Amino acid sequence: MNLNKQEEQFQSRIDMIELRASLEKVKSEIGKVIVGQEKMIEHLLAALLSNGHVLIEGVPGVAKTITAKLLAKTIDVGFSRIQFTPDLMPSDILGTSVFNVKNSEFEFKKGPIFSNFILIDEINRSPAKTQSALFEVMEERQITMDGTRYVLEEPFLVIATQNPIEHEGTYRLPEAQLDRFLFKINVGYPTLEQEIAIIKNQHESKKEDKTEGVNRVITAGQLKNYQHLVKEIIVESQLMEYIAKIIINTRENQFLYLGASPRASLALLTASKAFAALRGRDFVTPEDIKEASYAVLRHRVIVSPEREMEGLTADEIIRQILEGIEIPR
Repeated sequence: MNLNKQEEQFQSRIDMIELRASLEKVKSEIGKVIVGQEKMIEHLLAALLSNGHVLIEGVPGVAKTITAKLLAKTIDVGFSRIQFTPDLMPSDILGTSVFNVKNSEFEFKKGPIFSNFILIDEINRSPAKTQSALFEVMEERQITMDGTRYVLEEPFLVIATQNPIEHEGTYRLPEAQLDRFLFKINVGYPTLEQEIAIIKNQHESKKEDKTEGVNRVITAGQLKNYQHLVKEIIVESQLMEYIAKIIINTRENQFLYLGASPRASLALLTASKAFAALRGRDFVTPEDIKEASYAVLRHRVIVSPEREMEGLTADEIIRQILEGIEIPR
């Protein structure tokens, strides 16, 4: 095969230039405030392209909430923040029917979930009854109240945060709800250089509102177009088989009490396409699948109690699974 034919073979069949340029602008706007946390930002963008919900786990003060706020500010869509507390009721999220004295009829007053970007802070602080209210809205992007169905406006993205350290007054999320999240992102501490940069930025900044200088760079229409574009990204049959092998391995792994479901296979396929788009490609590579695997699988598998006591983590087992499967070429 001569050079021209090789170039023709690897030419992008889908124009990804505008998509990539827009996402770089989003990164740049977020970077005005956030130092480091590139991996979290990239995973949030991948979730955005995949139209999937995200669970962010990290200790307090590592910019989980502010990053989600900044992401919403860079896109021209509605934004709503809900602070979960032990006394929060489903009606506080979804809305409630209120009697209108003027016409003697009940009217449905929409709750804060009726927006495009929903930031749920400390999702594990509310009881199961309130968490279960999110099942239908996260999976089907609709709400049924008093027999009436309300379809939520697209794009619709839930970004939830939780603290892995504090357990008092918290409730563990059920597996069925965890499975509704496309990604679980673990956020760590910054490096020494990043910590110094954070301190310098705070010292030099004269703004009361940190998000003041962040601009909107993508419209809701553009985002919808990008999401449709990502669906068109090419995935070769051997890569689909590679995804299936990863998922099957989680079910057969002796260190795991619970493996991943078919929903995880679909999530891994969708997320891999999003990572390819972030790289400006219209085709998925094994590296895209490997990069997406940790965030897609870590909350969908359960480490066996014996191995957990030994200090083995879900990420470590996923790494072993990926290393044990032959990469398709």
